[in-house]
Amino acid sequence: MLRMNLMRCSRIDLRQGGERCAAWVAAALVLSGCSSVSTPTDSVDTGSTSRFTSLFSGSSPATPVAAGGAAFNPDDCPPVDIRAGAGTMTLNGKPPEAASTDVRYQLTFTQLARQCVLNGGEVVMKVGVQGRIIVGPIGGPGSIELPIRYAVVREGLAPRTIATKFKRVPAEVPAGRTNLAFSDVEESLSFPMPSRAELPAYIVYVGFDEIGDASEKKPVAKKPAVKKPAPKIQ
Repeated sequence: MLRMNLMRCSRIDLRQGGERCAAWVAAALVLSGCSSVSTPTDSVDTGSTSRFTSLFSGSSPATPVAAGGAAFNPDDCPPVDIRAGAGTMTLNGKPPEAASTDVRYQLTFTQLARQCVLNGGEVVMKVGVQGRIIVGPIGGPGSIELPIRYAVVREGLAPRTIATKFKRVPAEVPAGRTNLAFSDVEESLSFPMPSRAELPAYIVYVGFDEIGDASEKKPVAKKPAVKKPAPKIQ
């Protein structure tokens, strides 16, 4: 069984019919950090939750991470952790000078897991995250996107990003809900297999990325066309 890296924080059990203010208190408990959490079952993406459950339980996935991949030593699979400062995200109604009463949603991670396989000279990782969406004072039902980034980093005196994936995970907040789970599984985070001596320095960070792919989508400024002078009439 592949070893999994887990992150646990506060217990939340405000599922059906909870008051919004109670859910907001629960969000504060999550952000303060504590000992344990109940695994969310009310996900906004049942397909993703099923994939995460398979990954989290260590059971074999229905589809191999990399077809024909060789066995990978579980102890060599890089650990996964939350990037400092990126474990929570607040979606405000009036950014950037929003008050606490202007919060629409509070996002936070609750559990992580991963699997690895060696495919030729590539390490292919499947990384799963689960978290919660807390509806804020001015939040309500509707569609939102969760900006999540996965990054393989070689730690050291000069940390270096080896591979990165950014995703906007869609979520639907139903009417009457103040607290619900979300999950996502990135199935193909890959990088060249380093030396055995170098591999322990590798770690996978996950986090909310508010900037996301904005820089990638920024249009390239077009250079103004150079006007050719009109030919002189002799």
